[in-house]
Amino acid sequence: MTVALAIVVLGGGTGYARDGGVPQRAMQAVDEANPLVGTAPLDRQSLIGNAPPPGEPLYSGMTSPGASLPQSSTEATPVNLNVDLSYPSGVGMSYYYPNPTMIGFTGGGSTYGGQASPMIMPVVGDWTVPPDYAQSYYDKASEKASPGYYAVDLATFHTRVELTATQRTSLMRFTFPASHRSNVIINLRRPGGDVEVVGDHTIRGVITGGHPERDSDGPWFVAEFSRPFAGFGTFRANHDHEGYGIGDADVQQDRRTVSGSYAGAYVTFDTSAGEQVLVKIAHGHSAEEAEQRLRDEEPDWNFERVHAKARAAWAQLLDRVEVTGGTPKQRMLFYSTLYHSFASPRLLARKGERFTDARGQVQVADYDHYGPVPFWDTGRNQIVLLMLLEPKVVQDIMRSELDRARERGYMDTSFHGDHAVFLYDGAWQRGIPFDYAAAYAYLRKNATDPNGPRGYLAEYVQNGWISDIVPPGNPSPPYAGGKAGVATTLEYAWDDHALADVARRLGKKDDAQVFLRRAANYRNVFDPSVGFMRGKTADGKWIAPFDPGEPYYNFMMKEASGWSTLWLVPHDVQGLIDLLGGRAAFNAKLDAFFSTPYTAKGVCRDCTGLIGEYVQGNQPDQQAAYLYAWSGQPWKTQALVRRILAEMYGSDASGYAFPGMDDQGSTSSWYVLSAMGFYPVDPSSPDYILGSPIFDRVRLHMGNGKVLEIVARNNSAQNKYIQSATLNGKPWHKPWFSHADIANGATLVLTMGPEPNKAWGADPADAPPSMSAHERDRQ
Repeated sequence: MTVALAIVVLGGGTGYARDGGVPQRAMQAVDEANPLVGTAPLDRQSLIGNAPPPGEPLYSGMTSPGASLPQSSTEATPVNLNVDLSYPSGVGMSYYYPNPTMIGFTGGGSTYGGQASPMIMPVVGDWTVPPDYAQSYYDKASEKASPGYYAVDLATFHTRVELTATQRTSLMRFTFPASHRSNVIINLRRPGGDVEVVGDHTIRGVITGGHPERDSDGPWFVAEFSRPFAGFGTFRANHDHEGYGIGDADVQQDRRTVSGSYAGAYVTFDTSAGEQVLVKIAHGHSAEEAEQRLRDEEPDWNFERVHAKARAAWAQLLDRVEVTGGTPKQRMLFYSTLYHSFASPRLLARKGERFTDARGQVQVADYDHYGPVPFWDTGRNQIVLLMLLEPKVVQDIMRSELDRARERGYMDTSFHGDHAVFLYDGAWQRGIPFDYAAAYAYLRKNATDPNGPRGYLAEYVQNGWISDIVPPGNPSPPYAGGKAGVATTLEYAWDDHALADVARRLGKKDDAQVFLRRAANYRNVFDPSVGFMRGKTADGKWIAPFDPGEPYYNFMMKEASGWSTLWLVPHDVQGLIDLLGGRAAFNAKLDAFFSTPYTAKGVCRDCTGLIGEYVQGNQPDQQAAYLYAWSGQPWKTQALVRRILAEMYGSDASGYAFPGMDDQGSTSSWYVLSAMGFYPVDPSSPDYILGSPIFDRVRLHMGNGKVLEIVARNNSAQNKYIQSATLNGKPWHKPWFSHADIANGATLVLTMGPEPNKAWGADPADAPPSMSAHERDRQ
């Protein structure tokens, strides 16, 4: 169902101008969203600690401002980072807002980002063979990005570039100046392949180097032009002369075929001022398949029609959440982060389309097939947002993951956790129908087979914890070669708790008991003498020296410090409270976490967005601000959430900054959920922890057709504290609610004020559920 949405930009939500009562122009959600959000880094030193290391750029959110459809595997995007020559940011991102020159544009395919192929660049006049791309300064004032559209003026070449996309194709429009040498350069990347100029309208090619079988969209591309080109040629890099300048490239005019590294073609047009050339690109498992996709999705050259359809697809999705109040910037950030929240998982094939399975075999999809979920990242929050908004999509995602498990023998996982179980347990607890028994077989295999994807599983099962080898020398700066024993133990314990719940629901009592016992393994890496989770060597001795402020990468912790990792027990916050000595001691420790200065010597590149030792820019501790709900001080959560929303997103000079990396929608989803007023600390549970909404009213149209409405009365930047609450008209004293409370629609009314009501939500009986609390209830 598409929901009409009008959002007021000015006038405090009245819809009228202050100078005469003339109605303001209504703005849709899709108009509020700006894909440039997330492409810039924070710029206040107090927020970024000691990052980055010398010689590297500061991490941005690493989002893309390119044109795409929701969760599409195709993206038309600008590229201003030459990752062919350097790889400075951990992932091959395509765009970094501070960079002043553009080197090209890509038409996507499922190999996206800074390594997408082919690269396409309009160049007027001289050009050079990649990787020495002909660069252009671009006019930041001219740069425009909106869902399904991107545009920029290339100042060096006096050429305007516009991008839009369909599900499987990209469309680019170049507006040239008057020139006899208006060129378009198209090339494969460093791994290379074959390129052919076909007739006077088409270039096609295939990636043969690297790992083309990993590209589920197919290694072939076809690029068709809207008008015949006047001249052409082909080129490749000559690595026999690499680094010597003249002679390091093979360029031949009128040659139609070429193979090798950076293989490409150039075409030349004779243009008058303002003349436009369009190029449409598709990928496939063959040239014929790519051509068929162009015919099916781009039968003509109507850029406005394609753009309008892309915009409408995004509008239908973004309209699912209506917000009233807040500032224009807050609404822009909200819809921009909601937009980025649909970056993953990527749709590989609609029902009836072809895709490549985990074994490299081409299949025809019998349902909408999605790529892997980045469970270590979006598995913590974004999958819950999808469950609320698009439960039918979640069903297809679960089915895709299950089919991959059948092909591979194990369920997908990522990094040092096994978090696919969060998807299945969380969906089951939210009433999404599925064959959970079939999924459980593979989830259980992951958790019990030492040859499976859970690293160090035998050690975990035998000891109840995973050891670390102390690296030679000082492990700071961060040590990348370790086992992350502490973090891995904590993540597996969290996984096991969710797996115990699935087993219980399936009536597998023995399994449930085994996994529930393992869910307490986090206690085995807690050192009460220091009050932190701490690594052990294989003989069971605590690792020394130990500095909880150092951000280790794979030594004891995972991309985090001991301070950050301490809170990684979302399934048993009450148990963590007990380990730390009770509510008062827990609150003191949490207070210290948010106030202890960050003085690390080692550099964690994406550990930016700091409040004390807290790191918003990475996943391990992003739930920490909400933990006061368990310890009787939810008012501190309310203040912290407001601070994080204000300081960590868009607080830089450009207004587009993110802390750390977005990680395919994870950091964006944190903003979306928190801005609405709640957050799923444990996505495998049905519970949502209350924070402090920044909007006066939120209407979330859930996928089942029901509406969750959150009303914040007397809301403002100063009035950030909850004074009282009602749910469906009845008094509500708990700093959390469960999915069952809202599944059939609900209205949550929060009365806000400038000072905390320290009694509201403070009673131990009102704390959210926790594993240890359940254990006590059973005794």
